[in-house]
Formats: sequence, structure tokens, C-alpha cells
Amino acid sequence: MRSRQLMVAIGGLVAAAAIVALVVLLQADGSAQTPRADAAGAARSFLDRYVEPDGRVSRTDQGGDTVSEGQAYAMLLAVVARDRRTFADVWGWTRENLRRPDGLLSWHWEDGKVVSTASAADADLDAAWALLLASERLGPSEYRREALALANAILEHETVSLAGRSVLVAGSWANHFPAVVDPSYYAPAAFSALGRASGAPRWKQIAETSREIVAQLTERTTGLAPDWAVLESDGTAKPTAAPGHGGGPIFGYDAVRVPLWQAASCDGRDTPLAARAAGFLDRKIGSAPAATYSLEGEPRGGSPGAPLLVSAAAASAATGEAAASEEWLARAEAAVGAEPTYYGAALLALGRATIEPQGGLAC
Repeated sequence: MRSRQLMVAIGGLVAAAAIVALVVLLQADGSAQTPRADAAGAARSFLDRYVEPDGRVSRTDQGGDTVSEGQAYAMLLAVVARDRRTFADVWGWTRENLRRPDGLLSWHWEDGKVVSTASAADADLDAAWALLLASERLGPSEYRREALALANAILEHETVSLAGRSVLVAGSWANHFPAVVDPSYYAPAAFSALGRASGAPRWKQIAETSREIVAQLTERTTGLAPDWAVLESDGTAKPTAAPGHGGGPIFGYDAVRVPLWQAASCDGRDTPLAARAAGFLDRKIGSAPAATYSLEGEPRGGSPGAPLLVSAAAASAATGEAAASEEWLARAEAAVGAEPTYYGAALLALGRATIEPQGGLAC
């Protein structure tokens, strides 16, 4: 009896050892780890949670609708995750359901149909950039042709000319003076990539004019940019409320992206613009947190979630404070885990992809 018990015990130990060895082996090749706190892991989490099997990005916390911004984010994050299949699905759904006759994307889809055909320049820009990156990293090369076609549509329909230089406006509906602009739509890395690929000098002009506009709009003690602004024909940019809304200008859910995209630039002239808000964000999130602020820094409501924390991470990265930046990202990750939202998860993943040196969208 004791011999049999001993054999059973030995067998159990052998089995346990085998399981431990298997776990170690799987962890070594990355196939059985818990979700990673890095760009690829954050991208994977967003894609798994918000991309439907047909390639549509569902804003599940906002009624399940879809916006062109979300499709473009998923395309960028599929490149970061090296997920060829998901990229193809997302772009395929986008092309079939949102592409307009002029080549731009309708911004809003709900309940099985497009409910607004207006374009949003940030989504068009990010989608063109994602297509270009996919052609370089995932294939097929056909994506390059589609990237350049979308880029040309942006130049044709979503710009105005300011003293002979092109300016990116908020959409095709805003391509006249006074022009509505959103400084958080300006992604210098995308401008540079599309300029190199197309050879079109207007992308360099857009990089220059967007830098000038962001510099104007963040030239205050807080360093905060407004969600929206109006550009006059003399080049003056004036903060304003969102189109169709009353009230004054705020630093809100759009403007949190300004430090993110400026910090991701490969041009050293953009990085200081991302750093302008670092001191304010560091002080306010710790002492008087809110989701939105006046441009002078007065809280306007809400609780700071992942979007604001990612903005702080980008601003800190721009000042060279790598440890502080990572701490903000860790807090953003915790916020997404505690209360998952489409926008929070998207900005967390994009933040890691642009701030981490090997993030996939970093300079």
C-alpha cells in the first residue's frame, strides 16, 4: 500500500513539474502571458474588446455606434500589434461602409447605416497614415496606393490656402475662411510620412502651418490647447467652443490629444509644444482633478480618466521625464481596467505606441 501511495505521489510531482516547465516554456515564447503593459499589449486589448468580427469598431460604452476616428485608430493599432488579418477586416469595413465618392470617410455610422456623411480630417489623416504603415510592415503593397489616394483627397478637400501654404481644417465642411480647425487633429508624424511617400510639398506646408497654429493656441501660462478654434484669413487662430455649441473654449476630450501627437513628432520643433502643458497637468491632476478645464486652468467637470492621464504622460515624455511618463501611463492603464471605455482604451494604446521607444508609432 505504501509503495502504491509513493508511486502516486511521485507521479503527481512529475506531473506538477511538467506543468511548471510548460508554463515557463510558454511564457518564454510569449504565448501564455497575462496582458502586457506595453504598446503591443494595449493595442491587442483595444482590438479584442472593440473590433467586431466584420471589422467594425463599436463604441460599446456609447450605444454601439461607429465613428471614422475609431476605424482609423484600430487600423493604426493593428499595425502596432502586427495583426494583418484585423487590419484587413477593419479597412475593408471602412472602405465599404464609410468611403464617400470624393475618397474621404463619412464620420458617423449607427444602426446599420451612415447617419452623417460629413468628414473628419483626423480620421482621414490617421487612416491614410495607417494604410501607408501597413504597406510597409504588413502588406500587401496595394495599401500604399490606397494611402496616397486618401492623402490626395485630404489635400483636395480638407485644406485651405493661407498665404500660399496649405492648412489642414476640421473637415471638407470647413474648407473656407473663417476656417474651423481642431489642433488635436494635427499629427506631425503622419504629415512627414505622407509627405515622404507622396513627394507632395503641401504636406511640408501643413506641418509648418499646423505647428504655427498649435504654438498660437498653447501660448498661455497653462500651456493648454482648446478643443476647437477658428482660423482667420490673416493666420490668427482663436479658441472657440465646439461647432454648434455654446459656451467658451475648453481643454477637453479632443485637446488631450495635442500633447500626444506633438510628442510623437520626429521634428524637434514640435516637442516643446507638447511639453507646454506638463507643469499644469502634473499639478492639477494631483490636487484638483477634473476631466475638462478652462484654458486658464479652472476645472469644468468630470473625473480624470485615461485620456487626461495619457495626455500628462505625453507632456512628461516631451520634457524628458521618462519615469513620470511611465507612471502616468500606468495610472491610465489602471483607469481603463477599472472602467473600460472605447476612448480611454484607444488613447492608452496610442499613448504607449507613440511614447515607448519601440511602440510602433514612436519617432
